[in-house]
Amino acid sequence: MLAAERKLRIVEYVRQRKIATVAALAKEFNVHEATIRRDLMDIEQEGLLRRTHGGVIAEQWTHDEPPFHEREQTRLEQKMEIGKLAASLVEDGEHIIIDSGTTTLHIAKNLVHRSNLTVVTNDINVAAELKDAPGVRVIMTGGELYPSSYMLNGMFTDYVLNSLHVQKAFIGIPAIHPKHGLMHPEAQLVPAKQCMIRAASEIVVVADDSKIGKISLHTVAPNSAIHTLITGKDAPEEELKTFRDYGITVYTV
Repeated sequence: MLAAERKLRIVEYVRQRKIATVAALAKEFNVHEATIRRDLMDIEQEGLLRRTHGGVIAEQWTHDEPPFHEREQTRLEQKMEIGKLAASLVEDGEHIIIDSGTTTLHIAKNLVHRSNLTVVTNDINVAAELKDAPGVRVIMTGGELYPSSYMLNGMFTDYVLNSLHVQKAFIGIPAIHPKHGLMHPEAQLVPAKQCMIRAASEIVVVADDSKIGKISLHTVAPNSAIHTLITGKDAPEEELKTFRDYGITVYTV
């Protein structure tokens, strides 16, 4: 088999399986591991796959987000557990930001019995969840309503967020990449998330394990901006190790 053909078949093999080790590829294509490593270097330079310690992983793109009603049912139990753990990081008396999203909503559900909290949000669902919580003051950012997701966004949202300072911001994201950081497919939604990050002393990212390793069009923030990541237990360990190497505290549920 010619080297060019082998490289094409390696890409196809890894894309089908999402991840592969050097040893597995060497066995599959009946070549020495050193040959596979050289092939992977060439393939990575072409941007087709990404090498990890001892193997390779397929780059997975996020081009858009499904509608809210679809997302809220996807990995529901995992999102509930992520929300519970994220809420446990909040201390009574704090000022926090809760970003819009189907995972961040479950943080709010676990804060209704807390005391002396101030929650800033751009999500109508989050605000509605906390409206009867006696110990929680809710501040909505204002902005243009996105009816399909119950989110507020735009110039007014950014203006309010730029005037605030909070202890923690809980950020939802459709793609988080070990090299490129927080990413999003929609440019108009990036500024508000960046304002939230600037407003907070501590950044907690909540993302189910389907978001880990994904790549998208726009960078929201580098990994160096993140303090804590909460995700699902099925996230690839190779990916999580990279985040830990950045000094990020990683929790899996």
